[in-house]
Amino acid sequence: MQNNCAICAKPLENDDIGATKKLINRGMTEGFLCKACLAKRFGVSEGVINEKIEYWRESGCLLFAKKQ
Repeated sequence: MQNNCAICAKPLENDDIGATKKLINRGMTEGFLCKACLAKRFGVSEGVINEKIEYWRESGCLLFAKKQ
């Protein structure tokens, strides 16, 4: 699995990978983006990406683990 953002090379977290899959293509296996680069790609703030991640997490999306 890719460990760094495909654009800026920042180390990726699980939420970055989940958000990339949710917003671009669920079947992706490479080319993942960090939240900052996703936000730039879609022309929104990083806060919007974080809000969507929390919404999907609370909705039960399996791409995002429940927070402990």
